[in-house]
Amino acid sequence: MESLDKLINELSRLPAVGKKTAQRYAYFLLGEPLEEVKEFALSIVEAKQKIHYCKICANFTDKEICDICAKPNKAPIICVVKEPKDVTALEKVRDFNGSYHVLHGVINPLENKGPNDINIRSLLTRVNEEKIEEVIVATNPDVEGEATAIYIANLLKPLGVKVTRLAQGVSMGSELEYTDALTLSKALSSRREM
Repeated sequence: MESLDKLINELSRLPAVGKKTAQRYAYFLLGEPLEEVKEFALSIVEAKQKIHYCKICANFTDKEICDICAKPNKAPIICVVKEPKDVTALEKVRDFNGSYHVLHGVINPLENKGPNDINIRSLLTRVNEEKIEEVIVATNPDVEGEATAIYIANLLKPLGVKVTRLAQGVSMGSELEYTDALTLSKALSSRREM
């Protein structure tokens, strides 16, 4: 069936969705009432049409300025993240009262992504205009995330801004014997007084 194959192919383009999962999704959708499937499809189209980047932090929003940037009395701190989904993850913690800045990528020479290919320039503007005292670089602790963090730190330090990095180390519930050496090293160097 050509239309079923097309639906499965489209669903398998989603992240972490293989052919079998796409097939299950397709059969599920075919078993749903037509009105519910139409509502599902319309919500995808509506989100794509209405959601764009916040003009301040580049997070996703359906307004000119996202709800986080619109909050009054924020601390003069910006947390720099790779993607909008990272903002969502950090907001779940509810311990941060500053702003965010979404890079939409990291420096990755293997993918021909340099500093000019991600959202760094507007970060420098924000740091100056918003009188930011600290920038927390919360990119992933991988080679690309570390390279991006170092690049950003080198740009900001001459401006007199404190640049910090999220602590990294052994995660809760893990066993030391199964933890790699780099993670243990980071955990030791990032230790804090109790």
